[in-house]
Amino acid sequence: MIVGSSAAPMSPQDRALHHVAQKLEASFLAEMLKSAGLGKTSEHFGGGAGEDQFSSFLVEEQAMYMVKAGGIGLSESLFHALKEKQNDQ
Repeated sequence: MIVGSSAAPMSPQDRALHHVAQKLEASFLAEMLKSAGLGKTSEHFGGGAGEDQFSSFLVEEQAMYMVKAGGIGLSESLFHALKEKQNDQ
């Protein structure tokens, strides 16, 4: 869900804030996916440090796709909370 899609277009500052909130949600989801075992290297391929590194990139990218598809709503909550705090200042 894109914030502001039915309302007026977001300002550049709001877009930047929303992007940061999405990145934070993606980081959270990536850690959850790693904890669930996604991205663990298989013993069937050579393994090694390179495979471990690239599998973490894959998990992070998958998490960002999840966020862009709606995620778990964390980025929207963060965005609104940060925007409210910003407006109070």
